[in-house]
Amino acid sequence: MFNKENCSSEMQSSINAFSNELKNIRTGRVSPDILKTIVVDSYGSKTPLTQLSNINNLDNMTLNVNIWDSSLLKVIEKSILDSNLGVTPQSDGNNILLKFPELTAERRKEIVKIISEISEKFKVSIRSIRKKYLDEIKTLEKDKSLSIDESKKCQDDIQKITDNSIKNIESLTNSKVSEILKV
Repeated sequence: MFNKENCSSEMQSSINAFSNELKNIRTGRVSPDILKTIVVDSYGSKTPLTQLSNINNLDNMTLNVNIWDSSLLKVIEKSILDSNLGVTPQSDGNNILLKFPELTAERRKEIVKIISEISEKFKVSIRSIRKKYLDEIKTLEKDKSLSIDESKKCQDDIQKITDNSIKNIESLTNSKVSEILKV
């Protein structure tokens, strides 16, 4: 039997993933969250940078990475350089300073384009979830497990959940775009 909650929770997890993806995109103020995706090869295993250091803001455009084990300094610097953040690490032994440049108008437009592409990717993911559940309903209808009326009602429910999910993604996109374009 079709479960509306499963469909809704799958789409919600796509929205949550999209929201997390947006957190990694820098706006006017640089956030320590931008370094969450950096993984460092330490002692033979891949470890997130956040588990090897304290990361905090010194000002709007500067992050301080306080490394707990100074022997990892060079490896962490290399991981930051390899991450394509567009910043060069400066170290003083135990700390790495990351000075991010101000966003230019051109860079802001590029970021908006990137956000639109990411948004579209997640909308496609929601539509594929919709397709999966619609196919499931059509199979149940074909097997005579669902009546035509029940099938129609379930299809309408799936469409409503899909529409709401797409609206959520669009509102997250619009708020992030306005945050980036605001100088």
